[in-house]
Amino acid sequence: MSVQTLDFSYTQDRELSWLRFNERVMEEARDESVPLFERLKFAAIFTSNLDEFFMIRVGSIYDLTLIKQAHVDTKSGLTPSQQLAAIFQAVGPLYKQRDKLMAQLETRLRTCNICNLTVQELDVKERKQCERYFRDYVLPILSPQVVDAHHPFPHLPSKTLNIAVSLKRDGESCFGIVPIPKSVPAYLRLNERGLRYVLIEQLVLEYVGDIFDQYAVESKAVISVTRNADISPEDEDYDVNDDYRQHMRKVLKKRSRLAPVRLEIQGNASDALVSHLLERLHLSREQAFHSKSPLAMDYVYSLEGQLPGESRAALCYEPFTPKFPMGLSRSERILPQVLRHDALLFYPFHSMDPFLQLIREAANDPNVLSIKITIYRLASKAKLIEYLAAAAENGKDVSVLMELRARFDEQNNISWAERLEDAGCTVQYGFEGVKVHSKICLITRRERGSIQHITQVGTGNYNEKTAKLYTDLCLITSNPAIGADAAAFFQNMSISNLEGEYRHLLVAPNGLKNRLISLIDGETAKARAGKPAHIFIKCNSVTDRDLIDKLSEASQAGVDIVLNVRGICCLRPGVPGKTDRIRVFSIVGRYLEHPRIFAFGVGKDARLYIGSADLMTRNTERRVEIACPVLDEGIRRQIAHYVDVLCRDNGKARLMGSDGHYFPVPDRGEAPLDAQAAFMEEAARQEPAPGAVSPAPERRKGFFAAVLDRLKSRS
Repeated sequence: MSVQTLDFSYTQDRELSWLRFNERVMEEARDESVPLFERLKFAAIFTSNLDEFFMIRVGSIYDLTLIKQAHVDTKSGLTPSQQLAAIFQAVGPLYKQRDKLMAQLETRLRTCNICNLTVQELDVKERKQCERYFRDYVLPILSPQVVDAHHPFPHLPSKTLNIAVSLKRDGESCFGIVPIPKSVPAYLRLNERGLRYVLIEQLVLEYVGDIFDQYAVESKAVISVTRNADISPEDEDYDVNDDYRQHMRKVLKKRSRLAPVRLEIQGNASDALVSHLLERLHLSREQAFHSKSPLAMDYVYSLEGQLPGESRAALCYEPFTPKFPMGLSRSERILPQVLRHDALLFYPFHSMDPFLQLIREAANDPNVLSIKITIYRLASKAKLIEYLAAAAENGKDVSVLMELRARFDEQNNISWAERLEDAGCTVQYGFEGVKVHSKICLITRRERGSIQHITQVGTGNYNEKTAKLYTDLCLITSNPAIGADAAAFFQNMSISNLEGEYRHLLVAPNGLKNRLISLIDGETAKARAGKPAHIFIKCNSVTDRDLIDKLSEASQAGVDIVLNVRGICCLRPGVPGKTDRIRVFSIVGRYLEHPRIFAFGVGKDARLYIGSADLMTRNTERRVEIACPVLDEGIRRQIAHYVDVLCRDNGKARLMGSDGHYFPVPDRGEAPLDAQAAFMEEAARQEPAPGAVSPAPERRKGFFAAVLDRLKSRS
């Protein structure tokens, strides 16, 4: 379909949709029901999100402006230059909103004696502490540079902090740059009672005149340059005989030197200083953003550890420890339990430990022949790697398909790959042009002469840290048919066959998208025949134009559709005659919503899948992704219950209007419900006691039967 024939009446630009999602993050920082310090953390998340947005999305659109061939976005009809202009116009007000929010948060935190101070605000004793610290620990490692006719403008790595100054000496003007070293702490904690601190960039800014003591400082500011980081290694030219890990190391070095896409300025920079910086960085005025708030906010997370116990209890979320799941017994090994019945873990409400325990048991089980797994992201400390290495050392055949191109985790994955190889594991890497993003693990056993498969399929990474921060589903099944598909999948991956066919698993890039389209068509046909037809999809993003158009077609045929989309949604719901039977809602809360659930139909005949793919073209056409059918009735009831609770959320949920903007769920007199809080309470209540046999999941009527009617009545 050509761009000229596309209908843009029910779609929107993906970048503007993402910015509206990030506004939702900032909304959490405004929410009075969120503990005060957690609100500061949401402001920090908003900031880091915006940083990555410029590095990746703005960077990739910038690349498109350099291509001679005309390119028009399939969701908005905009050219890359028009997209950039729309982005820059939309981002400016977000800086002002954040400045206002941060001023309010800092004022409230000061009443709790948590004070982010400037040097001018300090008393005599504190100022002396700052002067000593600057002189003894900071000044000796600074590398200031004068920029004039004899000294070139230095390279400023992406998202590093720098002090930029306008200087004058003997009637001649010039400029100076002082990079803030990464080796210094982000802030200096003062000796007085409470948590009083000065950010290190403010300390250097205050004493920058002492650094350039032969000049008059006319203007000074904290600055940060954001550079394009959207390197696609599969598009890079490299010798296929090179060691792939070495190639990735080269890519990482190149990333820091890519073209600037944004200049951030905190402080009273003169127009001459700003103009000089923009000229040197080859940026336009629209790419310069002024901020009263700190330009880097990672320091917030380390501050939390400095809070006194009483303050932490009052200002932070009450700690939650992931629970042992209902349906599994603590008193028995995991492996024999999952051979008897399927199990479902719902992170972070359930602990990842049962899955890790399963791998550990498999590593030591004499009947286990092999363990195969795909890995995209891992924590910096990973028990999973220890257990896989132990399995290899115990003589098991351990095969790991490691994706080295997990953005910003490349170096971590390189290190883990080397550790696994040292232990005797077979490590394979992804394919040229296609990332491996699937989350699947297969354990193969031989017992009494027969082969058994235990298959695990997840919606999130095998990352023990994010499993406590992201909501995700982890299905463990001994279903022989799914195990046979999983075995075929790993066999195909080992011979670089991306065209494999599977009876039950939906596998991208060859079989996922066309199967989803077929399932949508099936519901469309039912609606046209006057039968009940329903679709529920939960994912992070919806951008694939083909799937968007199919959902619109289904809506026009009479299919009731609910999309629970955390972030980008290029489909605009409620557009008369186009998407008026589609409802879209988003939840932003304490944990990052991350599961992917696809349900087609109602009742026992409903087709239900969980998987790793979002409805994005990169996932459906340029990645190895897996969606697994959920066949066990007990697990289906559990997921139906989770979906029902999500659709009843009227606290953190926001509905999308036909204009693409979000609005609160209308008050219908229903009891307040925060889905994530409900899941925490439920997991704690249902956790089996040590030694107890865990109860089976409660039977509930229907399957998604009331979900659409309930959401429709609230919109």
